[in-house]
Amino acid sequence: MQEDRRALWYLKKIPLFSCLSAEVLNGLAETVVLEEARKRRVIYMPGDPGDTVFFVNAGRVKISRVTADGKELTLAYRGPGELFGETCIVDGGPRQEMAEAMENALVMQVDREQFEALVRTHAAMGLMLSRALCARRRELEARVEDLVFKDVNAKLAELLLDLCSDYGVDDERGTLVAVKITHQEMANMIGSTRETVSLTLSQFKQNGLITTDGRQVIVTDQEGLRALS
Repeated sequence: MQEDRRALWYLKKIPLFSCLSAEVLNGLAETVVLEEARKRRVIYMPGDPGDTVFFVNAGRVKISRVTADGKELTLAYRGPGELFGETCIVDGGPRQEMAEAMENALVMQVDREQFEALVRTHAAMGLMLSRALCARRRELEARVEDLVFKDVNAKLAELLLDLCSDYGVDDERGTLVAVKITHQEMANMIGSTRETVSLTLSQFKQNGLITTDGRQVIVTDQEGLRALS
């Protein structure tokens, strides 16, 4: 009973479920699975069954593609309230990407068939899901375009601006990116190498676009980064 109440509390915080009645949410709380994922734990790998959809309740999860020779391209990060593993809704096939907890996270699993039943019977939820998937499609298309047509300076500048938008905190020096992200993670997100990202960040720092505080980045000139992107 206590676990059901905990699950219900988290369900109410997920925007996609905001249109569901209390009765439906109570029933869903009895079936979902809450699981803690320690930092760097792989939640699923390519080839794993696509029989559940996931939601992030706390922490941050990275979605990526890994090639046979070990190269990694980060597709997205998902934070609290966000859905991931959603491609199984369309075809029910095995996972094609990897999901990994980038910090200690709490994730919720919902059975795919149960989730599909909710979408079929609640038009408002289906509309919200369609809009979310369309937005993700546009984001992915923009990422592909950037990877093909933009140089490292432009891609890294745009990434820093996106991080400011998603995780930025006002700081007397500018905008502090309040999320831990390594140079390798940045490289994976823009299709580059850690060495190139480190060199480019150093150039940005010399040009007064950013400064650093330990491993944290503070963007001091957003307009300058926009000019590069």
